[in-house]
Amino acid sequence: MDFNFFGSSGASGLAIDLGTANTLVYVPGQGIVVDEPSVVAIEAVDGVRRVFAVGRDAKILTGKTSDNIRTYRPLTGGVINDLEIAEAMIQHFIAKADGVHSRVSRGPEIVICVPSAATSVERRAIRAAALNAGGREVWLVDEPLAAAIGAGLPVAEPIGAMVVDIGGGTTEVGITSLKTLTYGTSVRIGGDKMDEAIASYVRRRHNLVIGDGAAERIKQQIGSAAATPESAHIVGPVRGRAVSSGCPQEISISQQEIAEALREPIDHIVETVMSALEHASPEIASDVIDQGITMTGGGSLLRNIDKVLADETGLQVRVTETPLLSVALGAGRMLEDAEFRGALCAA
Repeated sequence: MDFNFFGSSGASGLAIDLGTANTLVYVPGQGIVVDEPSVVAIEAVDGVRRVFAVGRDAKILTGKTSDNIRTYRPLTGGVINDLEIAEAMIQHFIAKADGVHSRVSRGPEIVICVPSAATSVERRAIRAAALNAGGREVWLVDEPLAAAIGAGLPVAEPIGAMVVDIGGGTTEVGITSLKTLTYGTSVRIGGDKMDEAIASYVRRRHNLVIGDGAAERIKQQIGSAAATPESAHIVGPVRGRAVSSGCPQEISISQQEIAEALREPIDHIVETVMSALEHASPEIASDVIDQGITMTGGGSLLRNIDKVLADETGLQVRVTETPLLSVALGAGRMLEDAEFRGALCAA
């Protein structure tokens, strides 16, 4: 099936924020039309595999399927770990975007975001998946640059601006000026590693086994990057399986404990930001002092993470108004606006 999308600007194509946790699709003139988990359920019948569900429909099946159905996340650390499943997922989301607008023609031009530290092999895999899923032409953009554009930073001006994008699989740190990344790096620590840290802590301290979904809910409900005076009094229930008996069990856990559990991944993120600041030229560093640090991505919604970064760097830190959408919005603008087209990479 072929697809074609046209926005009010006359641009054709679509922009995809292909995230480890969620995938967003932006259509010019329409905005974000798809925002779903990057999860695929595969059913095996007589040795033949077929796609059973994708996105939200697949995520609700995680940990609850029969033996012949398995759920997969085809991306790890922001890059593809299963090309065939990734292609099926991208094709599904392209078709879903087309279903919203009912405009069919010859495959879309696709702008797709990649981690700034992705290798040439990983970049080729992402590009191949998008082409095989129906793309006519595929352009790659580094996630920190897209995040900075989507967050409204002065990317086109001769001003150094710093963005920290904490996604599900990676934390991207970039410094932009004159429509380019003057420095970009990523560390494969994000929301998933935070969830793993919480699950590991609960098992180690409370002898309770919890799933990824439960760990994510704890993070969202009472998670914090730092302990505060009231942390010990903010408590959430946790349900899982007791290590000793194997029976279902419910315990209570405090926000202070979650802050302790998250200390290691938060420290790694802080170290990555500090390293980026050390690589900045004196002129860029001066601009960053004036501009501060802008945070995007789902991980920036973790309580007190902006305060931790501010305390460690001595800079002003703000979380953009739409942190979950910034990368997709920035990629979409690069597709629509000729001013940014030169920053796209075809290989």
